[in-house]
Amino acid sequence: MMHYYRSVKKQAMVESPDTKRSDEFPTSRQEFFLRGPAGKLECVADVPDPADERPATVVLCHPHTLHGGTMHNKVVTIMERSMRELGLRTIRFNFRGAGESEGEHDEGYGETDDLFAVIEWVRRTRPDDELWLGGFSFGSYITLRAAQNLKLGQLITIAPPVDRFEFSSIQHPNCPWLVVQGDEDEVVALEDVKCWVEDLDPQPDFLVMEMASHFFHRRLMDLRGLLKNGVRPNLPEKTFPG
Repeated sequence: MMHYYRSVKKQAMVESPDTKRSDEFPTSRQEFFLRGPAGKLECVADVPDPADERPATVVLCHPHTLHGGTMHNKVVTIMERSMRELGLRTIRFNFRGAGESEGEHDEGYGETDDLFAVIEWVRRTRPDDELWLGGFSFGSYITLRAAQNLKLGQLITIAPPVDRFEFSSIQHPNCPWLVVQGDEDEVVALEDVKCWVEDLDPQPDFLVMEMASHFFHRRLMDLRGLLKNGVRPNLPEKTFPG
């Protein structure tokens, strides 16, 4: 087991000439850069249909950069779609060293700082929204680390790699928490995740998808529905009830 855990600390952001300084969340899908601790962070934000809008924004984190993970991963994009269809604003981003984001992979430490940089921008642009976090694989480890220091409306962790990172040292977040795991995951063993969940107090909502691999091949649309149903009870009321 790799033990990657140390206290979370914020670092000074690095200026980059083409990064976004706007205090407004985009009104439609937009790609842009934010200033991060190691340089620019590549981001994509999107908004729900006005009739579905709710006062909440979700920040989404992708799998391990050194194994090809980016914000365009299909599990991340289906998570984004499902949350947007429920009425949330969404933002996903590339960790340092992924895509066009600057910097180098930092074993989870710097990536947590990257997440905090995006969260700070969300809080500035959407100060009255609930903050939600969602992560897949390595991204679930980052969101859980960050959740220790945040007030959240919902945490979503998909295929948490509990045998590869030090999950046991992280406290239970003080918010509704959904854990999703495929029963045929070839990367993260279902039994490992089960044992980890059983040791948590209180236990999160734990959903196991049958015939689902790590990347949920041929099960992405089912994952979309599972996610929507799993978090629906915790949604804030619509901004403009119809």
